Amino acid sequence: MQDFIPLYPLYQLLFTDHGLSAAQISTLFVIWSATGFVLEVPSGAWADSYSRRKLLILGALLSGLGYAAWITLPSFAGFALGFVLWGTSSALISGTYEAFTYDELAARNRTDHFATLLGRARSASFVANLTATALATPLFDLGGYTLAGVVSVLSCLTQALVAWSLPEPRPIEAARESDEPGARAAFGNYLHMLRAGVSEVLMSGVVRRAVLLVALLGGFLAFDEYFPLLARETGAATGMIPLLIAGTVAAQAIGGALAGPAYKLPAATFGAGLAVTAVLIATGALSGSAWGFVPIAIGYGVMQLVIVVSESRLQDAITGPARATVTSVSGLFAEVSAIAVYAGFAVGSVWFTMAILVAALTIPVLLTAFVVPFALPAARDSAAAEVSET
Repeated sequence: MQDFIPLYPLYQLLFTDHGLSAAQISTLFVIWSATGFVLEVPSGAWADSYSRRKLLILGALLSGLGYAAWITLPSFAGFALGFVLWGTSSALISGTYEAFTYDELAARNRTDHFATLLGRARSASFVANLTATALATPLFDLGGYTLAGVVSVLSCLTQALVAWSLPEPRPIEAARESDEPGARAAFGNYLHMLRAGVSEVLMSGVVRRAVLLVALLGGFLAFDEYFPLLARETGAATGMIPLLIAGTVAAQAIGGALAGPAYKLPAATFGAGLAVTAVLIATGALSGSAWGFVPIAIGYGVMQLVIVVSESRLQDAITGPARATVTSVSGLFAEVSAIAVYAGFAVGSVWFTMAILVAALTIPVLLTAFVVPFALPAARDSAAAEVSET
């Protein structure tokens, strides 16, 4: 439900239609990423020391408020407020969701299913996104941006209800026992988890390399923030743009679904796949035609497969109690990567077309492909995992 948001393929156009330039839109993206940058690691430690279920509920409600701000305050200030709320929501949910899922599987000695489960969950979210994208055109025709925004807010409320229905996670075994008053003990436990998570990233070379790889890959998802503007540059009508974006979402769903079966392939295979992604996206962006979204979609699907496998192997590499904190460190660096992308688009849009800027972004993707074989942790052996967890 987090991705059943009809505003997704439309909000960049909403900004443009209210007079914002490409540089101003990129500035909004920087505000969005900066919010996540500031809150990512603190929220991860909070998830390790507090109720992950309640943070998932809060995150859903905050994103709904953000979308509501966009349609009720259609100005730069209103859009910026929406991004601050959305960035806060993303920080609360990102590491929390993966840690919640992995630890629940660990309690059942089934962590070897994590890649498959995460891939299926991501695919389901992309199907929801695809459905919302397909609905964006009729919703826009019926009620403009306002109706698409209202449906998006209702989706967030539904997401909060789904999160509320989840079981309360088991107490974290590594939490420190304390006779201190509640607030002081809670803060002490928070600091303990924060130190534990950051220390694992700093001390474990395998975890550190995996964290940085996942961060780089997460930053490359900034591509899709500019796909609607790229589509408009090809001459596509506003009502048709969501359909072009739908192709990239469908490809991501397929890529996520294939992550489980592909989980144990050699790291070099995923590096080659990322190199192919760079070539496909650059070719599609420079085609100058709406048909260019076909290779873009294929490339985006391959990249999603690499991302899910990398995230799964990172979770397997984490051995300490502060799983959400470690995951959030990766999210923090992903925000740094995304901010660099947004800043590059903001500056580059003064001289270059959107097609050239998107194609230029594939250069770091290609360079990262050479890093994957050295940074991606080895696949976890199922039998060894079961013995370890037992």
